[in-house]
Amino acid sequence: MEKSLNLSLSKVLSSYNLSNRETDDIDLSPEDLHHLGYRYQRGIGTEKNQEKAFKLYKVAANKGHVISINDLGYCYQHGIGTEKDGAKSFELYREAAEKDCVESMRNLAYLYQNGIGTERNEIKAFKLYKEADEKAILMQYVKMQTDDIDQSPGDMRHLGYCYQRGIGTERNEEKAFELYKVAANKGHVISINDLGYCYQHGIGTEKDEIKAFELYKEAVEKGCVESMRNLGYFYQNGIGTEKNEVKAFKLYKKAAEKGDINAIRNLGECYQHGIGTEKNEIKASEWIKKAVESN
Repeated sequence: MEKSLNLSLSKVLSSYNLSNRETDDIDLSPEDLHHLGYRYQRGIGTEKNQEKAFKLYKVAANKGHVISINDLGYCYQHGIGTEKDGAKSFELYREAAEKDCVESMRNLAYLYQNGIGTERNEIKAFKLYKEADEKAILMQYVKMQTDDIDQSPGDMRHLGYCYQRGIGTERNEEKAFELYKVAANKGHVISINDLGYCYQHGIGTEKDEIKAFELYKEAVEKGCVESMRNLGYFYQNGIGTEKNEVKAFKLYKKAAEKGDINAIRNLGECYQHGIGTEKNEIKASEWIKKAVESN
């Protein structure tokens, strides 16, 4: 994305007043139109202007630029420079996916998974995630000719999640575990937590509560709220480490303050029973009530 424009950015910015004219007659290549839109969207070298970004993506998309078709879909999905329109977003992602845009395959899968702009279809979602994953691997092999494949950790995690729960495919906990492991090794925080969960419960691997403890601890250090609650549970019950109710209480409190519903409930129980803190019926009632209201 940070390639230089064929024309000077400052010259381009001064030459086109996009708010006062149509964009279809701008004499730039689709690639430069897209790059200029990217800069407007993020405020790189100019003030952020999402409306201009949207217009530029639209012109480049009309010229058949596949990445711009995807980015235009993204604008419609999230209301960037235009009103949200899930149906238009769906159609644009589908168009770009048909042109082998890996990012659009993932985006389209997400829309199918969550029923955005179309009917929910987890089978189609899984197939698209898998196809995107396989194409990304193939592209990296061709590009790098090496086993060190630079896949998106987030997509690996998505695919692992589908395998773990049997979303759109047969459940395969071993594949889920392996995908979480690779994504975790790439520093993906949620995958570090998920890998800890696999070790805790023996999902796709043998139970190893010490490894689970270490992984939850690592994810907590990276700010994962779910891992704060999981690590608190380990300290409370002496799983994979020595029992320490004070640490458990602190972790529950930290996660609860960040909105984790289960941690909110656990914190209320700590106040109710004096776990890691003094009993406080008023605070217990407040947190338990908050947990009920959050459901």
